[in-house]
Amino acid sequence: MIEELFGLEGKSALVVGASKGLGKAMALALAGAGAAVAVASRSQMLIEEVRDEIIASGRKAFAVKTDISREEDIIGMARRVIDSFGRIDILVNNAGIYIPAMALDMTAEDWDKTLNINLKGFFLSCKAVGRHMADQKSGKIINIASVLGKRAAQTSSAYSASKAAIIQLTRSLALELAPHNINVNAISPGWFETEMVEEELSNPKTRKFFLKKTPLGRFGVPEELGGAVIFLASKASDYMTGETITIDGGFSIC
Repeated sequence: MIEELFGLEGKSALVVGASKGLGKAMALALAGAGAAVAVASRSQMLIEEVRDEIIASGRKAFAVKTDISREEDIIGMARRVIDSFGRIDILVNNAGIYIPAMALDMTAEDWDKTLNINLKGFFLSCKAVGRHMADQKSGKIINIASVLGKRAAQTSSAYSASKAAIIQLTRSLALELAPHNINVNAISPGWFETEMVEEELSNPKTRKFFLKKTPLGRFGVPEELGGAVIFLASKASDYMTGETITIDGGFSIC
């Protein structure tokens, strides 16, 4: 019963932004549940390392270098994965950047860069893969948002705006794609020990502040997203769409 609900044998997944941190952990989790996994990122070297790790675990894997801010790259990415695996059953959108700056100091270029990758890139990926899923009449799309899409924080106006938009994009796509038997959900992580926030959390005062605001008293580790991504990718979540799962050690309830 458990394997029937949560197993991903025979499924093909694409994780965009899988070179390190949360993306890599989710790609490995999906492979561990039985899926063939394609990993995409701007860093060819890093995604090849993730690909090799998945293959070493006994699962099929494919690496494709992709700049998520370029539509032609995303269309090519989807086509190459479909050519390699035959289909895409699961899409995880995780690629993102965080450029800390107070709103009055942030440049228009940094704002545009953040929104192009964190929001426009997600939309284009959902569009390219969603068309394929609509043709096959099934699919699971999982967008990685953030607790900062619901909570305010200094120096994160562009990042927070992009993640708030991802939550609403997820809801809108869930409504539009439901007739094609496609589930669209999101995960909002809190503070995790990843490279993206390594510099910020290296500041003792900042680290102490966010730890104090987290009821469980610690930051997450990337592997702790594995259960949620497997759930949203599997049969266990077939009647769930348009929702956002928050995994933040209780940060958002304070």
